[in-house]
Amino acid sequence: MAETTVAEVMAELAALEDPRVRAVNERHGDDHGVNLTKLRAVAKRLKTQQDLARELWRTGDGAARLLALLICRPRAFERAELDAMLRAARSPKVQDWLVNYVVKKSPHAEELRVAWFADPDPVVASAGWALTTERVAAKPETLDLDGLLDTIEREMKDAPDRLQWAMNHCLAQIGIEHAALRARAVGIGERLEVLKDYPTAPGCTSPFAPIWIGEMVRRQASA
Repeated sequence: MAETTVAEVMAELAALEDPRVRAVNERHGDDHGVNLTKLRAVAKRLKTQQDLARELWRTGDGAARLLALLICRPRAFERAELDAMLRAARSPKVQDWLVNYVVKKSPHAEELRVAWFADPDPVVASAGWALTTERVAAKPETLDLDGLLDTIEREMKDAPDRLQWAMNHCLAQIGIEHAALRARAVGIGERLEVLKDYPTAPGCTSPFAPIWIGEMVRRQASA
């Protein structure tokens, strides 16, 4: 039954494939051509199906893996299984959804955060930084925020793209959430100039940390 179901789902995803969507996604390193709104509609219809999710993940297909992450039961995965999934998640979107939709809801989240943070693979390490960034706001008492800023100041400038992006997000989050460290966070961003010239669409906030911090603090003050 599972194989038939997987075949049916894969056929549906193939029918939703849009070459224009794929072209845009491939520019960002993602390997799927399915509109995400339509993908979420499929997930809503399928509801939670852990066995099907595992089968879809094993296909290795980008859209199938995104769908798997929407219909899975996050707490049902073992720690080793999540670690293997992250290392197999080649595209940024799959990694992002795996971390945010699954790992963050897992009882193994903190253990994986610590392990991934120190991993020599920069893509794996970026997932550790993403989980750390969430803790900057939710559980800062469990972190050495000054130590994180030391590491960012020392390593972010020359870090590979995905790790650099994750470090920059953490830098901005520290500046946004912690007024006592805000000036230091802004200063680090200004000195390193990471993402200073990143193209930003009208109406969107620049990912350059000093601008990002300033805009979010302004919004919080006016809320």
